[in-house]
Amino acid sequence: MISKSAVEQAVNEWLDGKEYFLVDVSVSADDEIVVVIDHAEGVWIEDCADLSRYIESKINREEEDYELEVGSAGLGYPFKVRRQWEIHLGKPVETMLKDGHKYRGELTEVGEETFSITAEEKVRHEGEKRPRKEMVTRTFGYDECVYTKYYLK
Repeated sequence: MISKSAVEQAVNEWLDGKEYFLVDVSVSADDEIVVVIDHAEGVWIEDCADLSRYIESKINREEEDYELEVGSAGLGYPFKVRRQWEIHLGKPVETMLKDGHKYRGELTEVGEETFSITAEEKVRHEGEKRPRKEMVTRTFGYDECVYTKYYLK
């Protein structure tokens, strides 16, 4: 069986000096390898093919029978590493909390433990009959979320 660490090592060697970053590596029990990378300006298919060839040069198919898929974290792909939040700063995102609430808005802050989303919401102030629309910023811990992803309007 192929170890996840061996795949990660090969990917990190290929990534060295590039602006790409690793999002996820998974290796199933029957050696199906899936590698997901990302880049602030998108991922080129040629680079996925190049990374695939590089991994194949490091993991010998004669010794290990495996299936390899290299791809990008697409638009609807949930964020897995903080760098994804960082590159989407100022862009629309959707997050779903573990309590089932969903929020959409502009990603306005990314910190070590939390991130913030600003969106227009109806707010009712004490003494007023009707709510009015205001920009509201909500802060969430990464561990509170089921997912956060780019929101395509």
